[in-house]
Amino acid sequence: MPNRRDFLSSGGAGFGSLALAAMLQEESQASSGGVVKVLHHPPKAKPVVQLFMAGAASHIDLWDHKPMLEKHHGEESDFGEHVEAFQNGLGPWMKSPFKFSPQGESGKMISEVVEPLGCCVDDIAFVHNMVGITGVHSQATYLQATGFQRPGFPGMGSWISYALGSINEDLPTFVVLPDHRGYASNGPKNWGSAFLPASSQGTAIFPQRDNPIEDLMPHADYVTQEGDRDGLKLLNRMNRRYQQQRDHDSRLVARIRSYELAARMQLSAPEALDISGEPDHIMKMYGLDRLGATYPDEINPAEEAEYFGRKCLIARRLLERGVRFIQIWSGNDNGFPRRNWDSHEDIQRDHGPLARGMAVGTAALLKDLKQSGLLEDTIVLWTTEFGRMPSTQGNKGRDHNPYVFTNWLAGGGIKGGVTYGASDQWGYKPLDRSNPTQVYDIHATILYLLGIDHTQLTVRHDGIDRRLTDVHGHVIKDILT
Repeated sequence: MPNRRDFLSSGGAGFGSLALAAMLQEESQASSGGVVKVLHHPPKAKPVVQLFMAGAASHIDLWDHKPMLEKHHGEESDFGEHVEAFQNGLGPWMKSPFKFSPQGESGKMISEVVEPLGCCVDDIAFVHNMVGITGVHSQATYLQATGFQRPGFPGMGSWISYALGSINEDLPTFVVLPDHRGYASNGPKNWGSAFLPASSQGTAIFPQRDNPIEDLMPHADYVTQEGDRDGLKLLNRMNRRYQQQRDHDSRLVARIRSYELAARMQLSAPEALDISGEPDHIMKMYGLDRLGATYPDEINPAEEAEYFGRKCLIARRLLERGVRFIQIWSGNDNGFPRRNWDSHEDIQRDHGPLARGMAVGTAALLKDLKQSGLLEDTIVLWTTEFGRMPSTQGNKGRDHNPYVFTNWLAGGGIKGGVTYGASDQWGYKPLDRSNPTQVYDIHATILYLLGIDHTQLTVRHDGIDRRLTDVHGHVIKDILT
């Protein structure tokens, strides 16, 4: 019987129903450190890239054009109901400080600060009626990253790693590229494995640092490559002897696998992270044509483009080498001056540079994947923890809006050039309040495209069959090809 990797690489073509059924039941938890290796139907996609805008990016200043805000700008806001604001963001209606224009054959209206993505809108499905549960950053970030608004649950990448395993045994299955300034709310808990096998957690890589992967390479002069390899062999022997006595401890299995993977990554990771051989036109497309430049203290588009673009280029290189799930973060945790999307004080000051930098790198990634054919089976998801209010906070900022915001998807199995759902005339809540889209629906759709029934991917924990989508979730079939 052909193995799972052969099946995935061929898209399932040519396999009979009996062989497929047998593969869909394949399980090898003991031999692969807890990977279940199970598919429920032929997949349309293999890897996933999640772009996460930490701090809450404003849908109405990027993707969700609201002419009513332009018409009634400066007038007293009237929501027609009591509104629970996070801070004091119920000032007058506020139009976007950025101009919108139609892009692509679909004529999708997007903001000038994300205009580099104008050439990609016909490959994107926009979901404008997303709703959250909370307006608190940490809880809302957990919800988007793990499907639950509290700690203790695996990240989406961990679930996918657990379900499908590795495509390339020489690189991590789940890679995280944090913001160069630091972690977003919750830090590594957003990509932890929780009660899944420890080997399914994300591996953080900081490609802009001299030491992108902590503890991968020895830095002391007295450590040689030969001695390092011998030390890893000794640790593996000791761990395996210990494992024989405690064969149900996933932490030990993960430790053994991490040492084995580390040894392989000493060869594979430096090559994957080395962008020096990329042609000049690719470097320019990703905003990397001024490496080594100095930047002002103020947040600025060129610096944002360089740092975010580098992560996007690294993501493409990792996808080419078989990494299953890649998470790219823009923005770190709260601080002043703002270096995230939490624009309480000034939307134009903060969102302008962040959005322009993000758009350069994201557009380059989509175009690069499309021209190489990788976009056909790669899902790209853009998200944030919630949106921002259509009324003002102060004179120039916007408060939190968990009542509606935007996600978008592109790539493997996603119908491009479409908009699903709509927010109301102000961008305050879904237009159809009885049928919003939730993160569970996004997660269910991504799992479906990967060949997984979200209701069947469960793990018993504390007496409950836990899953990424909790007890919710519907596949959004209107955005699928």
